Amino acid sequence: MDYTPFEQGNLLPVATLSHLRELRRSLLHLHKTLLDMERADFERLSGRLTSGELLQLVINHAHFAWLRQISALVVQMDEMLSAEEPATRSDVDNLLDQARLLFTSSTDETFREKYQAALQREPAAVMAHAEIAKLLRREKQK
Repeated sequence: MDYTPFEQGNLLPVATLSHLRELRRSLLHLHKTLLDMERADFERLSGRLTSGELLQLVINHAHFAWLRQISALVVQMDEMLSAEEPATRSDVDNLLDQARLLFTSSTDETFREKYQAALQREPAAVMAHAEIAKLLRREKQK
């Protein structure tokens, strides 16, 4: 097994970093799927949006606020994967635990309700969720 050094001689398997990158890609796919769905809903009420308008809405508008939790996970992964100081196993485990909690038993009622509604109406969201769930289970079993 290949390892990468981290925190004073401890080793983090390269496979773990690869798994984190794969999970990141899956989260981005899920986020895009949900964003496309929310954009379509918003445009039905407000008219067509440019990419710039959509970006501003995603950042600032309450309609898109629930998606920011997924964005935050991706940002944390980006920071972890590109940090000068390599991540520790504990850092990775904590991040994966956050992801598991978000998608299985989020304490944020708005996120939970909107996410469950999205899964009920969008088959692509169900497929993306299934991939994320598989990746999160696989890492927990290690």
